[in-house]
Amino acid sequence: MLEDNTSEELSDPVRLARILHNLKIAVGDIVDLGVITSDGVQRNYVGPYDLLGANYKDEQWFHKVTLRGLYISEVFMGFREFPHIVIAARHEKEGGDFYVLRMTLDTKKFNGLIEGLRNHSSSDIFLVNNRGVIQTPSLFYGSVLEQLPFPLPQAGNRSDIIEIEDEKKRRVILGYAPIKETPFTLLVIKPPMELMEKQQSFLGELAGFLAISVIIILAVIFRVSSIMVGRIEEADHKRVMILHRIEHTSKLASIGRLSAGVAHEINNPLAIINEKAGLLKDIFSNADNIQQKENFIKIVDSILKSVERCSSVTYRLLGFARHIDVLMESIDPVTLIREVLEFLGREAEFRNIEIMLRSCDDLPSITSDRGQLQQVFLNIINNAIAAVAKDGHIDIDCKKIDSNQIAISIEDDGVGIPPEQQEKIFEPFFTTKGREGTGLGLSITYGIVKKLGGKIEVESEVKKGTKFIVTLPIIKP
Repeated sequence: MLEDNTSEELSDPVRLARILHNLKIAVGDIVDLGVITSDGVQRNYVGPYDLLGANYKDEQWFHKVTLRGLYISEVFMGFREFPHIVIAARHEKEGGDFYVLRMTLDTKKFNGLIEGLRNHSSSDIFLVNNRGVIQTPSLFYGSVLEQLPFPLPQAGNRSDIIEIEDEKKRRVILGYAPIKETPFTLLVIKPPMELMEKQQSFLGELAGFLAISVIIILAVIFRVSSIMVGRIEEADHKRVMILHRIEHTSKLASIGRLSAGVAHEINNPLAIINEKAGLLKDIFSNADNIQQKENFIKIVDSILKSVERCSSVTYRLLGFARHIDVLMESIDPVTLIREVLEFLGREAEFRNIEIMLRSCDDLPSITSDRGQLQQVFLNIINNAIAAVAKDGHIDIDCKKIDSNQIAISIEDDGVGIPPEQQEKIFEPFFTTKGREGTGLGLSITYGIVKKLGGKIEVESEVKKGTKFIVTLPIIKP
């Protein structure tokens, strides 16, 4: 304001009144405004009092503002009879002279600022002067211009927080901070119990946060551990299943080799029986004087037929056994299925199960492994025979899907498979036959079909039957 107005402008009562009006709007609680020359005489004054011409030459504040350039008074009553403070500032003029602009400030606005700070805190906040006289109202220690009931620490120019004993022998926390270039010191007084309560509250919140964090961490650890343990158990289960499959495959290979040896050993005496029976038939046929010649020939013929039947069985058994190793060759799917049905035909006839084999005319031969395909269809058809009741039906349909694939479906009218079990039937050791099943037939079948480049699907409905569809490539990739 001093920089924006010359001494001549400030000497104009109208302009000084306008400045006071603007200050009241901007700051509020400005009582009066005066311009004092270097001789201490108030040459211009705007306010509610008759102070024009008043001489402040001998006043202490005038000497202080003359020396320091700025003066802020303590709160005092004066002849105005209300608490107020005086702010005075010196401004240099050309030629070495000066004048002083003096303003009186009502402490209502001042008190409101301190009260606003106190409303945002549970502490007692107020101002005192250097002698311990209260400058703004205190909640617990007195009103304006009353003496502080306990000695004020010698703060100097530094701020500090200490614990003291007030006039009621209460231990309180006192924080003080001198305000530079003013006679005021800001005091913040808080009872220790209140600090402890806030500290306890903070510690409680911190403990709650830590407890929740620990619970979350433990839950995450438990979850991750459960997942890892589950995966380890699943890996162990798969490892055990693989070992069982290897063991089962080894057993199958051993059984295959044993079957081949047994079939070979049986074939030798069968060949001798066949030769001897043929010789007997020739002898009886050429002899004329043997009684019951025709009966003997019929008996020999029945022996030859039985030998032929045994030979065909051992031949098929050798056919299954000798293809343990993978051997790709051209295969007629219908012929292969008929060979499988010859093994299972006796049981089907015994239970009067009708097996229908249908094939399209353009069904091509495929390149695959005969022995492994025999095992696939043997497992599936054997399961179908086990699933149907007496007088049941099994339909086998062979058809060409496209130029690259054929499909062979095996459908029965048996008990069917529940929906919740259909996803598990290809898993190792899962069986619907109870103790009668090993749970490896369909698992091995699934693996063989996949290895041969095909796929196997199942459609089933409880009490209506099951349909297995084996899709095979015409030429294995």
